[in-house]
Amino acid sequence: MCGINGIFAYNPPAPEPYEAELLATRDGMRNRGPDGAGVWWSKDRRCAFGHRRLSILDLSEAGAQPMVSADGRFVVTFNGEIYNYPALRKTLEAQGITFRSNCDTEVLLRLYALDGPKMVDRLRGMFAFAIWDDLRRELFLARDPYGIKPLYYANDGWTFRFASQVKALLAGGKVSRDPEPAGLVGFHLWGHVPEPFTLYRDFRALPAGHTMIVDRLAPREPKPYARIVEALGHSAVQSNATTLVEQVSESVLDSVRHHLLADVEVGVFLSAGIHSGALTGLMRDAGQQDIRAITVGFEEFEGTLEGEVPLALEVARFYGARHVVRRISQKEFHADLSAILDAMDQPSIDGIKTWFVAKAAREQGLKVAISGLGGDQILAGCPSFQDIPRWRRLYGPLAGIPGLARVARSILAVMVPSFTARQPKVLGLLEWADSDSGAYLVGRGLFLPHEIQSLMDPDLAREGLRRLRPVRRLQATVTPNPGTRMARIAALESGHYMRDQLLRDADWAGMAHGIEIRAPLVDFALLERLAPTVRTLKAGQGKAALAQAPRAALPQAVVTRAKTGFGVPTDAWLATANGEDRVSRIGFPEGLVARRWSQTVLHALSSSALPAAT
Repeated sequence: MCGINGIFAYNPPAPEPYEAELLATRDGMRNRGPDGAGVWWSKDRRCAFGHRRLSILDLSEAGAQPMVSADGRFVVTFNGEIYNYPALRKTLEAQGITFRSNCDTEVLLRLYALDGPKMVDRLRGMFAFAIWDDLRRELFLARDPYGIKPLYYANDGWTFRFASQVKALLAGGKVSRDPEPAGLVGFHLWGHVPEPFTLYRDFRALPAGHTMIVDRLAPREPKPYARIVEALGHSAVQSNATTLVEQVSESVLDSVRHHLLADVEVGVFLSAGIHSGALTGLMRDAGQQDIRAITVGFEEFEGTLEGEVPLALEVARFYGARHVVRRISQKEFHADLSAILDAMDQPSIDGIKTWFVAKAAREQGLKVAISGLGGDQILAGCPSFQDIPRWRRLYGPLAGIPGLARVARSILAVMVPSFTARQPKVLGLLEWADSDSGAYLVGRGLFLPHEIQSLMDPDLAREGLRRLRPVRRLQATVTPNPGTRMARIAALESGHYMRDQLLRDADWAGMAHGIEIRAPLVDFALLERLAPTVRTLKAGQGKAALAQAPRAALPQAVVTRAKTGFGVPTDAWLATANGEDRVSRIGFPEGLVARRWSQTVLHALSSSALPAAT
């Protein structure tokens, strides 16, 4: 796992890139790559790459980047892991190709030389990379199908810049900080900035599952090569498994085996949940006998249903893992808060727990850890899989009545003002529950569209909603229709909440400590194998099957544990800092806790260029 960046002065009148900008951008990502740094310049100095290295495969200098092909034509700067690179390498060697290193980076160079942009169809992994073709004077960029690894770019009409982090591009000092209204509105709606937007108008994320070419004329539009909704709509991978448990066990074990590829120790983040527990068992089934499991605990949750340490300890003992418990206090949270906000590349209401478990892993000397992230989205474990069908049934017919929601809000604001404050989503369903996308907007919403103008400059809010078009954006995620409501919800959850929040948080929080977080349940090959199953799952079925997937099924205490909500006592900690009663804040409605925390985050991260709320 690494940090990558580059500058291409594609327009002939544009000045050559400045070395100071390249290095400032690269070294703004020092935590992403503490093991080494490199630069490369084209002969005419019109294109330059930077790289920060976290050594996972081929720890020698042979794996250093940017990496140049043997003939000097191609150069790559790469962030991620290609889990099927041994098989790809074997295929290439059978064609007479020789290698100078034992890393996946060189495989990318060889594949691009053979297949050009179509090479991405052969990759299994998490990745964001750029390849320079010196003969064609052309830059190629690619990002993995789920968008696990980030890649941002800025184009001013003269020069194209890219990096793994928005803040790294800002550190270069040559790009505009003008605010992006759609990014600000998106954060208020969902607690994260939806891609391809960022907080800045001139910055964009290369969308997940897309490639992009920049030549001497201009950057071309990003081109899709893999989409979650299309994978859910059909599957070309056939399985011999007959039962649901066999299908899940066979497919997830295959993913775990691939995700254990490393030349360093691979640990696991172990909670009291089914996903991380089952993955721990499957790691053992895949052949890893020495498993180090990291669990974080909070004193506020001791002896409550939120407390995860006792059950995590039981799972670790059951699978013979070395268990490390790291307890986090309110004092440590406040001591780390400025560093957390500094590491947070774009504002998010989540990621705090990942910060602390990654910190604990780094203290143990780990560089790589397995996470159960993504299991709810692919195995119908999110509340959305139950809530959206119910909301559509109860509120859908009313949502089709024009103006009903606005009238209801006006009446209740006068007669029962506390209702709208404590139950903001109920009235939202009267407006949006006439479609799966609309119901999802309400379910995952932090604030709702009609509330945005009270949180920020009204003109900026209107412009942001116009540019973002939230329901239309959500609807595009389930187009073409994958065929079932379960598949549509899986596409919505995977393509928005998981991609724009969970995966992004795992990236910044893990990389802040030099930890590569791997998620075997977020794997496009796994999605393709399980797609026929996902389309027909009932809520809860997938998680139950995952619990049975290891050869030694998870203990029943884990399977029957009630699902808990907000996993970090953030609001209680903030309340105490503000002189409020900590105990009274615990148990505060989860959505309102998130609203409170979101304003703290946005206030801390917003540029001075961003207009304040009126």
